[in-house]
Amino acid sequence: MLQWNLREDVALHGPGAEASMNPDSERGDDDPERELGQFIPLHYHGQMLASPARMLGFRDAIAHAVPAGGVVLELGAGTGVLSFFAAQRASRVYAVERLADNAAAARALLARNGVADRVTVIHADARDYLPPTRVDVVICELLHACLLREQQAAVIADFKTRYLERFGPPLPLFVPEAIFLAVQPLEQQFNFYGFEAPVPLFVDRTSPPLPGNEVRELAPPQLYAHFEYAEPYPMRFAWSGSFTATEDGELTALRFITKNILTVVLEEQRTADWVMSELVMPVPAPVALRAGQVVTVSFDYEAGASIPDLSRSIVVTAGA
Repeated sequence: MLQWNLREDVALHGPGAEASMNPDSERGDDDPERELGQFIPLHYHGQMLASPARMLGFRDAIAHAVPAGGVVLELGAGTGVLSFFAAQRASRVYAVERLADNAAAARALLARNGVADRVTVIHADARDYLPPTRVDVVICELLHACLLREQQAAVIADFKTRYLERFGPPLPLFVPEAIFLAVQPLEQQFNFYGFEAPVPLFVDRTSPPLPGNEVRELAPPQLYAHFEYAEPYPMRFAWSGSFTATEDGELTALRFITKNILTVVLEEQRTADWVMSELVMPVPAPVALRAGQVVTVSFDYEAGASIPDLSRSIVVTAGA
């Protein structure tokens, strides 16, 4: 199993950092939280195309993961950029996209970038589609912080079952290959130009906090889940753990850290990674802590659940 040194990674990157299908949810089918996963419209994709961490990480990973002349499947193609990267090495790429407008845009953009002869865009649901032949690599970037909102986990799990039924083992290589999820207690300020608003925040690790949004780490982060996509993995994350405060402070939020291992580059003894923006979640009520005091944190959510689902499940209890 892959290992990740949480403290080393946070030290390297600094303290700041990027459709619910939950069957237990009481929300109706018209809830916009359900419209993610394979349902991200084209006008949101520009932000993803402009993200160096995402784009350069996937470009690096795909260049190492795809064998020369190989066959690749992308589940949830969007604009087709990851299929474009794959086409630099692959002889055939199947790019599956659920939204008709996105599929049409991907065809046009892939032709514009000179790879239409190697990439076939299929307008279909990734939860139903299987390629006509075995593939070497599967790319699936239906990712959100903490595996919330989007359907990465469900889509890959379903794909593995259907693929093995039709083609038998072995499974293809998956990009991303693995994921690490961690949580950390914070004293986070939620002051926006004099307006106090404890709301969920997405924090770019590479940027300093906004004035009024200063943060102090009250304990090192802890891993609450990690797995490789080729292996069986959980669809529910029910976790409880204890932290020992390293200094006096007021626990106001939890930082959720999501690190994607896009691929393992064995010959260079490294991994190609994508550490997404962090999700900072306010706790139900601030908790005053003294240095050395123990605080217990718990939460429980399904992969693909909404951010409010995670919020409602958070419990923080300070010890004596």
